This record gives sequence, structure tokens and C-alpha cells, in this order.
Amino acid sequence: MVRRSAGFLCTTALILAQVAVAQDTAEGRTARYMESIRGNPSLLLAFLRKMPKGGDLHNHLAGSIYAESLIDFAAEDGFCVDRTTSFLIAPPCDRSCDKYASKPQVSCAYQDQVLYNSMVDAWSMRNWTAGEGSGHDHFFASFDKFFPAYANHIGDSLAEVTRRAAADHLQYLELMHTADGMQAAQLGAKLGWHDDLPKMRNGLLSGGLAQVVSAARQALDREESKMKSGLGCGTAQAEAGCAVTVRYLYQVLRGLPREQVFAQILLGFELAQADSRFVGLNLVMPEDWYVPMHDFDLHMKMLDYLHGVYSKVHISLHADELAMGLVPPDGLGFHIRESVEKGHAERIGHGVSVMNEERPTELLKELAMRNVLVEICLTSNDVILGVRGKDHPLATYRKFGVPVALASDDEGVSRSDMTHEYLRAVQDQGLSYADLKQMARASLEHSFLPGKSVWADAKGVKKNPACAADDPVAGRYSARCTTFLDSSQKAGAEWTLERQFEIFEKQVAEGK
Repeated sequence: MVRRSAGFLCTTALILAQVAVAQDTAEGRTARYMESIRGNPSLLLAFLRKMPKGGDLHNHLAGSIYAESLIDFAAEDGFCVDRTTSFLIAPPCDRSCDKYASKPQVSCAYQDQVLYNSMVDAWSMRNWTAGEGSGHDHFFASFDKFFPAYANHIGDSLAEVTRRAAADHLQYLELMHTADGMQAAQLGAKLGWHDDLPKMRNGLLSGGLAQVVSAARQALDREESKMKSGLGCGTAQAEAGCAVTVRYLYQVLRGLPREQVFAQILLGFELAQADSRFVGLNLVMPEDWYVPMHDFDLHMKMLDYLHGVYSKVHISLHADELAMGLVPPDGLGFHIRESVEKGHAERIGHGVSVMNEERPTELLKELAMRNVLVEICLTSNDVILGVRGKDHPLATYRKFGVPVALASDDEGVSRSDMTHEYLRAVQDQGLSYADLKQMARASLEHSFLPGKSVWADAKGVKKNPACAADDPVAGRYSARCTTFLDSSQKAGAEWTLERQFEIFEKQVAEGK
């Protein structure tokens, strides 16, 4: 008994010593510091601003631009604005900037603060309150009001988004972008619907879709050139946004007529196959609207068929951006499951109503087993659906081992950024530094960047054998590790994130 007691005490002492060593690492000291400032929002915000965050996988380019920038774009292009509704209107405008002018030039807003404020509020969630009506409706109505200004300034918008990403210490963006300017939808409308999907695909391909692919790629070339020029990339004055890696998900508008939706989905697959900048596709627009609800099964059938043709193209889908009361109860029971099982989604966006799905615990286990990541958009879910705090399913996903990552969704319209998404995660969801770090890693692990992961396990604990003995901060790596990192864009991005984490944690530990 004495020997057993002594052995137990020695084992306990060893475990406690190992725990003490772990807590005394730079990572441990960083985690303790974050806990010490959890109740101080100002210090917490500064800490989270500097924290490396990996990637933003759910980011609509059109919704990411702040209203103030959109006003500048509209003024530059000579648009008018309806003073009552804040909709942009093509010129000619009223000649006067008088406050009684019903259709003044947008530039009049620079001298009319009431007009300026009304436009910012109408084009975003600024100053919106629950007593003013539906946050959902106000949010989605904003796009039609400002879209003409955005459409002519894609390159400027890319510069703004990458500039903000760099300030948030993000290194990777997957931007949802309808890059063809609706040409595929127009082609689909021209050729019409056919119940035979293979026949319809062949008709689109022979009827001009190849030219749409080429035009979309050329348009993106021009816009990225504008972005790089605006950021000064390749010059001595290059901004930090130049170092942010940008890839695109072709954005399908699921609220369009079925022939146009199919044409856009097909274009998304074709673009991803033709151009490495397009890493996949996603279906967007309010999930509760009539066409997205009515045609949901048809859209999944389209994806199922085309996935069989283009099996290597990645798919991420909006699923369950819904809440009780927004649609009838039976409309909440299947979107996630069908998006994964029929739509072949490797990631889903939002997933807010997962517990209203049929057999929800089985579904959660299936998501974990399939390693399907959920893109968590805390601010968006709050302002659009009114789902926040303990009502949000983030804790449930984590309890069942479903991978999750924070995302911004539409940071311009929502008036947020990734740092404030992290702040919400700490304040509203009670997440620790280790939780945030795991989510940042997951954002790159589940990105659609090509190549193998730097991690040998899903939780980011063991490195790939090729780099197991190498230090991300050292700057010099073994030949085997260097070869591996050069062969995989994903592993290279993950290695960069680990280097950023080590530098950040060292600075925090040293009080810098």
C-alpha cells in the first residue's frame, strides 16, 4: 500500500509538472492573458485584433463593402439617388442639391449630412433597431439599393476587402462573387428549361457558355489588376493587403428561374475547372424566399448531377440560414442534410436551425463523421435572424465534434469585421484562446486551397511527417519539409499561420 501510494503521488506530481510546463509556454501565457482581460472589452479587442485568424471562408464580396465606399463609387459614376428610398438611379439627376430635390446627385450627400446618413443607414444595418421592423428584410433590401455602385467598382471592392483582411490579420479569403455579370443566367433564359439535365448541359456548352467562361476570366483579370494597382502591389509602397491570398467561389443566385440557376451552377463548375482562382461554388440569396424553398430539391438534383460530371470541384452551400417562424416548421427539417447528402457540400454556411432538422443528433454525428465544416456567422445571424448568445447552435456543433470556423458573411452591410466576430465568440459564446486558435486552423484546413494539409490529424495536433521535426519560425526547413510545402498551397498557408501564431504568442508572453 505504501509503495502504491508513493507511486500514485509520483505520477500525480509528474502530471502536475507537465501541466505547469504546458501553461508556462508562450501559448499558455497567451491563453492566461486572454482570460485575464475577458471582462475588459477594450483590451480584449486590441488582443483579438492582433491575433492571427487564418481565413474567412464565407464572405460575399458585394456585401463586404461599407456604405461610405459605395457612396464614393456612386458619386464618381454620376448616379442620382431617390431621397425617399435611397435607391440609386441613373442620370439625369435633379440639377439642385436643395433638400427638396427628390432625385439629387449622390455627390450632393457630401454637403447634406441628412441625405448622407439616410443612405448609409439604408445601405447597411447601421442604426437599425428591432422596433423598426424586420432585420432580415432591411438587410436583404439594402443590396438592390446600392448594387449599381458596386457593379462598376469590383476592383476597388477587392482592394477594400483585402485591405481590411490584412488589418484583421487574415491571410486567406474565399470570396463569393458572380464573376460573369449574369451572362450565364441570360444564356439560360435564352435557351430555356429542359427536364433532361445532360441535354440541357450540352445545349448550354454548345450555345455559348464557353465564351461566358472566357469573358468571366478576362473580367477578373481586369478587376484584380485594378485591385493590385489600388494597393500598390509590386511597389515599395505596397499595402499589407497585397499579401492576402484571394480565391473565389462562383456565386449562384438560387432565387432565379430554374433554367438560369442551372446555367449559373454549370458555369461555376466550368470556371472551377478552367481557372485555379475559382476554387468552388455556392448558392446564395435568402433561403426562405419562395423560389429557393420551392426549388430546393431541384437545385440539389442539379448539384448531384453536375457533381458526378465535375467530381473534383468543391461545393459549399448556404444551409439553414433560417429560424422558427421565418418559414413553416416543415421547411426547417431538411436543408442541411440534403445539402450534404444530395448537394455534396463539403462545408455549409450558417446552419442556424440545425436542431429543427429531422433526427438532429444523428445529423450532427454525420456532419462530424463526414468532416463537414460549418461556417459560423455570429453577427449576421444576430442582425438577420435575431439568433444570438445561448440560442446560437455553435456550442452544439462543438459538443458533437463538428468542425467550425468563424466567418464575416457581409461585413460591410452588417458593419462588422473578423476581429469583432472573434470578439462576439469570446463575449457571447464564452470561447477560450485555444478554441479560437482551433477555429483559425480549421479555416485553412477546410479551405478549398489545393494540396495536402500540414496536419496529420483533424484536430491540428500532429504535423504531417514531412515537417514533424521542423519549426515554422526557424525560417530554414528540412529538404523534405520544403519539398512538401512547395507541393501544397494548403500546407503552405497552414505553415504560415503556425509561424504567425508563434510570433504572436511570443510577443504577448513578453508583454509587447
